[in-house]
Amino acid sequence: MPDTLVSGFTRNFLGKAPNWYKQVILLFLIANPIVMFVFGPVTAGWLLIAEFIFTLAMALKCYPLLPGGLLAVEALLIGLTNADAVYHEVLINFPVILLLMFMVAGIYFMKELLLVTFTQILVGVRSKSALSLLFCGAAALLSAFLDALTVTAVIISVAVGFYSVYHKVASGKGYQQKDHNANSDDEVVELHREDLENFRAFLRSLLMHGAIGTALGGVATMVGEPQNLLIAKVVGWDFVSFFLHMAPVSIPVLIAGLFTCWALEKLRWFGYGGRLPKPVRRVLEEFAENERSSRTKSDKAALWIQAVAAVILVLGLAFHVAEVGLIGLLVIILITSFTGVIDEHQIGKAFQESLPFTSLLVVFFAIVAVIHEQHLFKPIIEYVLSLPEGQQPGMFFIANGLLSMISDNVFVATVYISEVKQALDAGAISFDHFQTLAVAINTGTNLPSVATPNGQAAFLFLLTSAIAPLVRLSYGKMVIMALPYTVVMGGVGLYMVTHAF
Repeated sequence: MPDTLVSGFTRNFLGKAPNWYKQVILLFLIANPIVMFVFGPVTAGWLLIAEFIFTLAMALKCYPLLPGGLLAVEALLIGLTNADAVYHEVLINFPVILLLMFMVAGIYFMKELLLVTFTQILVGVRSKSALSLLFCGAAALLSAFLDALTVTAVIISVAVGFYSVYHKVASGKGYQQKDHNANSDDEVVELHREDLENFRAFLRSLLMHGAIGTALGGVATMVGEPQNLLIAKVVGWDFVSFFLHMAPVSIPVLIAGLFTCWALEKLRWFGYGGRLPKPVRRVLEEFAENERSSRTKSDKAALWIQAVAAVILVLGLAFHVAEVGLIGLLVIILITSFTGVIDEHQIGKAFQESLPFTSLLVVFFAIVAVIHEQHLFKPIIEYVLSLPEGQQPGMFFIANGLLSMISDNVFVATVYISEVKQALDAGAISFDHFQTLAVAINTGTNLPSVATPNGQAAFLFLLTSAIAPLVRLSYGKMVIMALPYTVVMGGVGLYMVTHAF
């Protein structure tokens, strides 16, 4: 093919993404206006959702911000939604955007403390089943009081730290080597390749156990997930009453989830059960010892500052003294000030991980605006409310679960709780039944949504994070690894919603 201006444009469009992928995205962009004008906005809206999910599923081929963003812009141009509606969705979710901008960056400045702590755990706990339970249980406990995205950021930071340490050694370099590209295996010594693959499998399973843990804990308390706070405000629950109303569902699901974690590691099904190779353990043990022996007084002082900041972070979030993102900004200010990180470029590195995902989330809100504007979920809601009262909690749980797998949890919860509140205000349902439906809506948006990465913001964050390509964690892999948890958590949750009230 001659090197023309057209071929230059073709090469530049979506960069190094495969040609077939570029052609599919172009096909989407051509088809959407045609579908809009031939079949109407509702059909075009559902097609847009399917296309956006495709871009998420292909996240390792091309970062979803680019193709997803093109689809969102086109949705605005052909009238599926408007700029005001997108701005409204962004405004509603502004606390989540603040969290991503500042809390994830705050966690970046705590990575030395996190790496020291989790290295001791990893080296100290030799049983993979016990280690997995520890990761899953710790994530659940933390997510009950902190935000799931914050906890996921911690887990990602730790995994990146572990991976980069061994990858340097596998590439024939020392721990302290700064200019190392962990994304490339070109320099990996042949002797270490099998151990590296096994280590990837080990980290994949720990990451997924941790991510599932955030959902197990996040459902239980008012501050666990953004939609929990929203539902609590509408119903009028405080922290304790929210926990008590959710407990008949959340506690059995937590027990079932932890049992599933243990069983998967023992049975080694669905991609779980990967063990830490002995050479990797030796490297991490040597790394831990080397770090301990070479730690200066300044390094120790920095760890103490990070520990104090971590305590302030936990207390600030537990007592909700300010928006999560603002507490993250406080953490950045405290740690950088007292550890001597004063260079703008050093500080800027902390934001490299979170800002692309923040941009992607805004694109996601544009898709949510289409769902809202075209009332795509309304027929489902109307059908469930038309059912006999005894069937409604279970059906709300199922409907919420299915919709939360493809849409934003906060949006689904907002739509459902507002519709149910209208039914209460109209005298169609009693307050007791309203509370039962609120439990079904909250658990429905939190539990079955682990099925897909776009079901939970924390899962989407994990999929598009720096660690996912390093450990070969793709959309399809996440769906497969989440499947047993989806079945167990969804099944137990549905049973408790229909029988516990």
